[in-house]
Amino acid sequence: MTDQRARVAAFVLAGGIAAGTLDILYAWLFWMLKAGVSMQGILQSVAAGLLGNSSFSGGGATAALGLALHDLIATTMSVTYYVVARRWPLLVRHPYLCGAGYGLLLYGIMNYIVVPLSAAGPGSTDPLWVTLSIAVHMLLIGIPIALATARASRLTGS
Repeated sequence: MTDQRARVAAFVLAGGIAAGTLDILYAWLFWMLKAGVSMQGILQSVAAGLLGNSSFSGGGATAALGLALHDLIATTMSVTYYVVARRWPLLVRHPYLCGAGYGLLLYGIMNYIVVPLSAAGPGSTDPLWVTLSIAVHMLLIGIPIALATARASRLTGS
């Protein structure tokens, strides 16, 4: 891998890790304040997508699995945006607007397709959770991914 490609990959990876970190911190803060849920419980709820309710009795191991799954999903979101942006330069030229739109799209995909099809079952319908989650997906997931892609694209001149 060339130095330039490694730097591009690092920016795209950083976009995914930043988005994933901001998202998981939001989920933890919301549910900790609302219901006293621990960070381990939040991460186990991510693992529940794969393992179902048994994830909540797995201790640190299922929490670690949840973190790995969450980071994998967030990184996949970042890589996907980068790949599409190479074909649609508009996504690079307008990272705030397009990133917010991408975050909204991701919210829909995750909450109306991925989560319902997972072993975790339906997500929360708490109105405050839903409203804040949409905003978080737009501002703290989509935009950081778009900004990382814009930075990576400047390295390649595309």
